[in-house]
Amino acid sequence: MNRIKADLLVIGAGSGGLSVASGVAQMGARVVLLERREMGGDCLNYGCVPSKALIASAARARQVATAAEFGVNVSGVEIDYARVKDRVAEVIATIAPHDSQARFESLGVTVFREEGRFVSDREVVAGDHHITARRIVIATGSRPLVPHIPGLEDTPYLTNETLFAMRDRPEHLLIIGGGPIGLEMAQAHVRLGSRVTVLETAHALGKEDRDAAALILDSLRAEGVDIHEYTSATRVGGTTGAIWVETNTDHRFECSHLLIAAGRKPNTEALDLAKAGIDFDKTGIAVDGGLRTSNRRVYAIGDVTGGMQFTHVAGYHAGIIIRSALFGLPAKTRSDHIPRATYTDPELAQIGLTEEDAKHQYADRLEVVKFAYSGNDRATATGKTDGWIKIMVVKGRPVGVTIVGADAGEIINLWALVLANGYKISHLAGMVSPYPTVGEISKRVAGNYFAPRLFDNKMVKYVVRAVQTLLP
Repeated sequence: MNRIKADLLVIGAGSGGLSVASGVAQMGARVVLLERREMGGDCLNYGCVPSKALIASAARARQVATAAEFGVNVSGVEIDYARVKDRVAEVIATIAPHDSQARFESLGVTVFREEGRFVSDREVVAGDHHITARRIVIATGSRPLVPHIPGLEDTPYLTNETLFAMRDRPEHLLIIGGGPIGLEMAQAHVRLGSRVTVLETAHALGKEDRDAAALILDSLRAEGVDIHEYTSATRVGGTTGAIWVETNTDHRFECSHLLIAAGRKPNTEALDLAKAGIDFDKTGIAVDGGLRTSNRRVYAIGDVTGGMQFTHVAGYHAGIIIRSALFGLPAKTRSDHIPRATYTDPELAQIGLTEEDAKHQYADRLEVVKFAYSGNDRATATGKTDGWIKIMVVKGRPVGVTIVGADAGEIINLWALVLANGYKISHLAGMVSPYPTVGEISKRVAGNYFAPRLFDNKMVKYVVRAVQTLLP
C-alpha cells in the first residue's frame, strides 16, 4: 500500500473539485485528486457541454426551417444526426484538455484515477493508495435518478450519460421528465427531425415562474413537442425501436426510444461515509453554511450536497472552500444571488425570488414590474419578440428577476451582479445601454419602475411647472 500525506484531498474531478484542486495547488499546498471516471465530470462529458452543443445544432436547423420568414428561401436541407453527434464530441474534445489529468499534474496536483472510500475520519483508500489528509473535499457530484417503474429494468432506456453517444436519430423519443433537461432535449430533437413526447408527473418546469413556464411550453408545443402534464408512467416494456409506456391516465404511448430525465441522485454510496462520521441521507451529504460536514475535517460541495445542482454553484462552492480550508478564514454560502437558466427557445432565466415566492415573503411591500420583448427594437428586428422581463422589487432593491425570451441566460448576468452586491434599481436606470440590443430590456424595465413615480406624480408636475415659470 502506497501511503501518501496531503494538505488537501479532493474526491471527484468535476467542475467543483477541479476548481478547488487547481486553486489550492497553485497556492503551494499539497493536493491529491481522485477521479474514478472521466476528468471534467458530468458537465463536460454528459451534461452542460454536450447538451448545449446539441442545442446549437438544433438551433441551426430551426433557423433554416424558418428562413423564409426573413426572405431567404432554402431547399434541399438534410439533417445528418450522426454528424451532429460528431460535432458534440468535437466540442467536448476541444474543452477536455483544460480539465485533463496532464494539466492538473502540471499544476502540481497528484492525480489518481481511482475510486476513494473513507477508512477513518481523515484517511481515504483509493486503489493501492492510502491517503491521509489534513482536509478533505467531497465533490463526487450526482447521476441520473432512475425512478422505479415496473418493467424498466428489462427495457432499454437512455439517460444523459448515454444519449450523446447515440448516433442514430430516434424516430420517436419519449422523455420521462418535464424539467429543464427533459424539455431542452425535447426541443432539440424535434428540431433535428424526431417525434417527441414528454411525460411529466406534475407541472412541467414546476419550479419556475408559472407564466414563464407556460410561454415555453406553448412554444415547444407549437414546434411539435407533445407534452403531457400530470402524467406518470406506471409500466414500460418493449425493445429498442418498439417501446411502450403505460400511464396513470390509462393511455399507452409507443415510441422508438425512451429517455429518463427525472432528476438527479447524489453519488455517495461508494464513499463509506459512516466510517468518517459524516451525516448524509438519500438527498445528499449534510453541510453547514460553510460547507463543512459533521466531520469538521471534511467539506462537501456541488451536487453531492443535494442543493442547487448547477455547475456554477459547484464553482462558487469551490471559492468558499479555498478561503476556509486554505486560509482558515470564515466563509459562508448564500443562494439569493445564484442565477439559473433553461436553454430552451425561448430561454428562461431566474435569480432570487419568483413572483409567487416574493409575494409570500413580502406581501404588500412588493412591487412587480415588467417589460415585454415586443417593446425592444432589436428583438423586433431579429424576430424574437416572445417573452418579457419581470423584476420583483422591495424598497427600491430587486429581490428577484425572471426573464423569458431570447438570450435570457446572457441577460441574467447583469442581474446576478445587481443582486450579489445589493444594488438598487436606480443603478440600472442610470446606466446607458447600446442601441439596439436585447440587453436594453434591463434598463427599460428599470425605467418602468420609476415611470409612475415621475409621470403620475402630482407633486413632480407641480415642481416642474414652478421651475418652468422661474426659468428665463
